[in-house]
Amino acid sequence: MNKFFALAIALLASRTLHAAELERFVTQVALPSKQTVVVAEGDFEARSIGSFSVRLYDAAPPGDETTFFSAGVVRARDGGIEKVVLADVFGDQQPEIIVIVRSTGTGGYLSAHAFAFDKQLLSFCAVVEALPPDADPIAALRKATGKRN
Repeated sequence: MNKFFALAIALLASRTLHAAELERFVTQVALPSKQTVVVAEGDFEARSIGSFSVRLYDAAPPGDETTFFSAGVVRARDGGIEKVVLADVFGDQQPEIIVIVRSTGTGGYLSAHAFAFDKQLLSFCAVVEALPPDADPIAALRKATGKRN
């Protein structure tokens, strides 16, 4: 009976961990440079607060997009990642990686984190926080950096 109970608990725990894992935001974005970026909420963290990583991978053939790690950055987040977009925030004709986070609970405020990249470098550039829930985070980043494009 004890073995059955232990097996049942182990199966239930593995299903619970798997279900929690499915809720975590993870996405892969192809960059114009043929590189790949992966953005993911932190493993085993709450959806409402924690961290996220932005990882850059060298250009590679289909199926190997995340084989050759190049650079990465980890940032704190207050909310869940809503989406990742590419946008030219600085007006230099080069897109930045923009991670948009929506706070949980009352308000649903937005924040947007901008990251610049090139062949071997990934760097955090700017953040805007506590934006109204219906704000345009890209426009807010451009305004914060002094660019209006």
